[in-house]
Amino acid sequence: MTTTVLRTADRWWVEDPGTGRAVEVDTTARTTAELLADRDAVDQAAATVAASADAVEVADLDLCSPVTARCRVVAQMVNYRSHAMESGFNPDAVLPTFFRKASGSITGPTATIVRPAHVRLLDYEVELGLVIGERLPVGTAVTESSLPRYVAGLVIANDVSARDLQLPKGQFYEGKSYPTFTPVGPRLVLLAEHEFPHLERLRLRLWVNHVLRQDRTVADMIVPPARALTLLARFQTLDPGDLLLTGTPGGTALQAPPKPVELVAGLLPAAVKWKIFLGAQAKKDAYLQHGDLVTASISTDDGVLDLGSQRTPVEHR
Repeated sequence: MTTTVLRTADRWWVEDPGTGRAVEVDTTARTTAELLADRDAVDQAAATVAASADAVEVADLDLCSPVTARCRVVAQMVNYRSHAMESGFNPDAVLPTFFRKASGSITGPTATIVRPAHVRLLDYEVELGLVIGERLPVGTAVTESSLPRYVAGLVIANDVSARDLQLPKGQFYEGKSYPTFTPVGPRLVLLAEHEFPHLERLRLRLWVNHVLRQDRTVADMIVPPARALTLLARFQTLDPGDLLLTGTPGGTALQAPPKPVELVAGLLPAAVKWKIFLGAQAKKDAYLQHGDLVTASISTDDGVLDLGSQRTPVEHR
């Protein structure tokens, strides 16, 4: 069965989701990679959490991201059919594409998302994160049967994006790497091998101010995890504690313009095209504003897998 790991500033915990209580893990691990290497300590805490007199209420813990920096944060672009269609792509023609985010962008599940003063179009993307458990060397071919060897567990992530920086420059690193642009957690759910078939039933949801914006299951993915890791391993080594974000479903603030408008815009000089496009986007109220609250959750509908929920306010500085 799953083991639910939490992290506070100076220690690790195992949660009993049924009671909402947690016990401390007896470990010297400081990083996610070190914790995954001390699995005996995690398993010992998991065996005692339900009946432990030392258990504490999870609601009383100030939770941090269960994925610690420094680590590699790699993300997949346009990896849900619903997101591809709203972005103006044919889902059957989308080529698997990866990009990197700075691990300094990682923040906790209740921390404030800070919109820098020069950013106008701040977007959200709820994503299923895969936490690597064993070194994945270049050249590795990952299959559905070997996926549990390389993926230790799952987290919720929000790939926050400054669209007005990302799109005109044609590169993602800056627009997705500002501090607080990757809320992660609250839970790191470590999976047993027999639980991996449940992945495609996981439902990703995101609300802004309690209004549902995104709602799809992993079955909507274009490139599933085993295939994604195989493609990534063509050129990129991953180590324990690294994080792969597997794409976001439809419902983001960014939407492609109608095809006739896109065709006309293609005839314009790049600077003019982007000025018109970004001006039109700025008139939409879907982008994140100061005072907004973003809530994200990932779980199967029957609760067999539950990664918890994150609640992150937005602040404009």
